[in-house]
Amino acid sequence: MAKKVMKIGVMSKEEYKRRSIAIARGEYVPKSSEPKIWFESLQSMAQVLNNENQKLLQIIAEEHPKSLKELEELSGRSSSNLSRTLKTMASYGIISLVKKDKRVVPIVKASDFRVEFGLHKHAY
Repeated sequence: MAKKVMKIGVMSKEEYKRRSIAIARGEYVPKSSEPKIWFESLQSMAQVLNNENQKLLQIIAEEHPKSLKELEELSGRSSSNLSRTLKTMASYGIISLVKKDKRVVPIVKASDFRVEFGLHKHAY
């Protein structure tokens, strides 16, 4: 996989809501350099991108499993745990779940992650 960096931002739920409203009203235009994925805390980011899930992403990127069943076998994770984890990652845009011939194929959307957060308030 060619190196593709995904920017992740950390912003409180309240601030994210203000940002989203400002964007919808046309009062704020996000810069192309801004993160596309947002977590409300470092803790929530750490839950999704913990060591076990990073290993799962690495398996998907390197082994290119052709189904969730194959990924279960490669990762040693149960189907319910795997399904829940993949749906969460897909909801954040970290992976894609593509349907191919009645199978769901997981695809990693980045090889590296860069986290951005600050202590200042934004004027949205």
